[in-house]
Amino acid sequence: MSQLLEPFRYPFMVDAMVVGVAIGAVCAVLSCYLVLKGWSLMGDAISHAVLPGIVIAYAVGLPLAVGAFLSGLVCAVATGYIKDNSRVKEDTVMGVVFTGMFAFGLVLFTKIKSDLHLDHILFGNILGLEPGDLRNTLVVAGLTLAVVLTLRRDLLLFCFDPAQARAIGLPVKVLYYLLLSLLAVTIVVSLKAVGIILVIAMLVTPGCVAYLLSERFGTMLFIAVATAVGSSLTGVYVSFFLNASTGACIVLVQALVFLVVLGFAPKHGLFKWRRGEAVP
Repeated sequence: MSQLLEPFRYPFMVDAMVVGVAIGAVCAVLSCYLVLKGWSLMGDAISHAVLPGIVIAYAVGLPLAVGAFLSGLVCAVATGYIKDNSRVKEDTVMGVVFTGMFAFGLVLFTKIKSDLHLDHILFGNILGLEPGDLRNTLVVAGLTLAVVLTLRRDLLLFCFDPAQARAIGLPVKVLYYLLLSLLAVTIVVSLKAVGIILVIAMLVTPGCVAYLLSERFGTMLFIAVATAVGSSLTGVYVSFFLNASTGACIVLVQALVFLVVLGFAPKHGLFKWRRGEAVP
């Protein structure tokens, strides 16, 4: 028992669990809307597009979070503008914009001398967060959750049926850019903890798990948050004994949950239950 409780003796492990729960919860709520809207690639796009903003912010002396947020917002706005004013489909536009901005960020990173470590940007460092980073993460995650849950019905209708939302007088454009802004803020606040690459999985997997297990959106939100929070706690805990990357362990636990649900979900799994046995 003493060995099993050992991770809780270290403040940095407890802080990592707290941050993992906060980030997991806000990413899970947003992932439900992204899955419903078909915007899973948008999280990928914005998370990669923040790199040039981080490097430029470092070069001019601005907070890295400011540069990351502005860069992500530029990616989101550019994607929406090109989609609305060309024949190119949205997923294609996102692919072009985020790869171009990510490549631009890599070029800047190699040309501008800095103390930034690319590994920390790509993979995060949830065990090495400063007290200020912990506080900022909890505040921003809480505010983002509050906004999303307050406008959950409007955002749901916008994601499910934009034409109906426009017909009843909802500001569709405002909701569009609000959702993109909330997504950018969430990615920025998650960068130091789990990095650019791993935050993509946290924005997609919980929503996919919940989508397979639920028929109602309220239930979908609850399952997604439970999956993300449970995976975060389990991933941080297991990483201590494996001496492995904490962010990667969190995402790996989420992936394992998804595989189990994909195979054995009662209505939408690959296997159907018949007389107590799973059959194809």
